[in-house]
Amino acid sequence: MKRIGLIVNPVAGMGGSVGLKGTDRNVEEARRRGAVPHAMERARLTLELLARETGLHFISCSGPMGEDALRNAGCRDFEILYTYSGESSAHDTQAAARQFREAGVDLILFCGGDGTARDIFEVTGRDIPLLGIPAGVKMYSAVFAVDPAIAADLVRKSGTKNLRDSEILDVDEEAYRAGSLKTRIIGIARTPVIAGKVQVAKQVYEEPDEERAKQEIARFMLEVMLPDTLYIMGAGTTTEAIAHGLGIQKTLLGVDAIKDGVLVASDADEKTLLDLAGREKSIRIILSPIGAQGFILGRGNQQISARIVRDIGVKKIIVVATPHKLRETPLLYVDSGDPALNREFGNSIQVISGYRIAQRKKIHQP
Repeated sequence: MKRIGLIVNPVAGMGGSVGLKGTDRNVEEARRRGAVPHAMERARLTLELLARETGLHFISCSGPMGEDALRNAGCRDFEILYTYSGESSAHDTQAAARQFREAGVDLILFCGGDGTARDIFEVTGRDIPLLGIPAGVKMYSAVFAVDPAIAADLVRKSGTKNLRDSEILDVDEEAYRAGSLKTRIIGIARTPVIAGKVQVAKQVYEEPDEERAKQEIARFMLEVMLPDTLYIMGAGTTTEAIAHGLGIQKTLLGVDAIKDGVLVASDADEKTLLDLAGREKSIRIILSPIGAQGFILGRGNQQISARIVRDIGVKKIIVVATPHKLRETPLLYVDSGDPALNREFGNSIQVISGYRIAQRKKIHQP
């Protein structure tokens, strides 16, 4: 019998759609902006696939920290080891992890983001393998499954022979909200792995050739951008180079909207983008995958939600990336939160990688 410790961070990822770039210490502001929790739904997607799996026994927390998701998914073989009251906190996450360690679980499956991974690792270290169901805003650590369905597959196949060392990164959220990415390695956890099904840690490329490549991509994009068309531009230095070519100061780690060389919305949230999409007749989305991880959607750009992509259309998405980034990124991934929409992207997509140069890159489809 495989004993799985389950922890759900109920507020993980709430800051993403409302443009907060993180939820740590910012839950009330996220709620004020209209954010709604989605971590329990992400956990349920994984647990439904495991509900009828024999040989699994879940040990979890009361209420939204695990019990609710287990019941909603139809899981029956579980026990509640940690009980709390009020709104959960990092203290509860660590207290639960401590009890799971004492109970001798084989794996801790958690639903959250980098902060949740950090809180658990500070208690367990390398003693217990960790696996994350991605539900946060950033998720730059390497302990996360590509999506909730793949997390279920990794739980089924987890064992002592398929573990790898995975970096857990701590992101300075205050600096991140100000447009600066500052990370440090908290530690190296052990994570179940199947090739291509667990993300790697984010990488930042800063070579001189990278800057030239970004300028070439920007030069080409400025030639082909259409008049009277709204361009929703995702985060990153490649999209930033395109905006700079228009004389616009882009939000480096946020989502902006530009039309006819004018900044229409800066650091926009999902609601702002939906309002714009409802008014504009011609819209395009320009995205750049996260370095090494390869995510087009679902990591750091949750403002561009599945609803927005459906309204605009998958065919209206333009992907840009430098040749070096593409060489270091074997596959691209889509984790929009809508599995049917993810499949609409197909098995490959064209990526603009230079001046009048494009590569067709494979998209991982479970």
